[in-house]
Amino acid sequence: MRILLIAGGWSNEREISLIGADAIHNSLLDLGHQVEFLDLSEGFGVLLERAAACEFAFINLHGSPGEDGLIQAMLDNIGLPYQGSGPAASFLALNKSASKQIYRRNGLCTPPWLTAMAANQHKPLPLNFPVFVKPESSGSSIGISKIEKEDDLERAMELAFSHSNVVLVEEAVSGLELSCAVIGEETLPPILIKPNETSFFDYQGKYAPGASEEICPAPLQPDLELAVRRAALEAHRILGLKGYSRSDFICDHNNVLHILETNTLPGMTPISLLPRAAAVAGYSYSQLLAKLLEL
Repeated sequence: MRILLIAGGWSNEREISLIGADAIHNSLLDLGHQVEFLDLSEGFGVLLERAAACEFAFINLHGSPGEDGLIQAMLDNIGLPYQGSGPAASFLALNKSASKQIYRRNGLCTPPWLTAMAANQHKPLPLNFPVFVKPESSGSSIGISKIEKEDDLERAMELAFSHSNVVLVEEAVSGLELSCAVIGEETLPPILIKPNETSFFDYQGKYAPGASEEICPAPLQPDLELAVRRAALEAHRILGLKGYSRSDFICDHNNVLHILETNTLPGMTPISLLPRAAAVAGYSYSQLLAKLLEL
């Protein structure tokens, strides 16, 4: 097929998108496809023109645009297929407060939270410290702070608001950090994440070699592994996702599993979690891409 590989863009995750796109590009060529590359930050104005000349689009964008469903909606408009979820489901999953409401309504446990706007960011928090302060619609842990006391709240809010107009403040849950991906109707082996340098799995921990230990398959008791797999698949279903996704969890010291968020365009760099889990499940990187195209 003639495939348009869409990457780059202008979010704060641009560089990660481009690193993943290099690996995707090479593997698609190995699979025998023709690949046209489009850096969205340079080619947004000709996206539909370039897409109309192709048979398929592979989207490797993180943040907005990409995970917010905009590019998917544009491709739907011209009838060009692409991997992964459609516009509405992508938009819901990227918005942390919206997805947490859907989790809770469908019986998935998620940490208590509130949504803060710039106008009320200085109001006292009806939450227990420590808390995470997160940009509402961002990824790769960019702009996130973990704070232990209210005195540090203003600084953390300022950082988060520098990345988003809306901020999520969420009670911190301590325990095992876990991630589990879904491909089609299949869950991949869960991953246990053990940050080495930081108190949580931040940007440095995700992308700097050796900054975290990622164990796959996670050494979990069978009942906990089953619970993680079921929760990942349920999150995928209730958000209306297609193709693939990856959900992140904390299992607290009482063995209660808390879902944090679901990613509709998981990272595809050589050290990203989805390719690692897929490899344990028996998929080479090229076989993973072939499966995503097939789905």
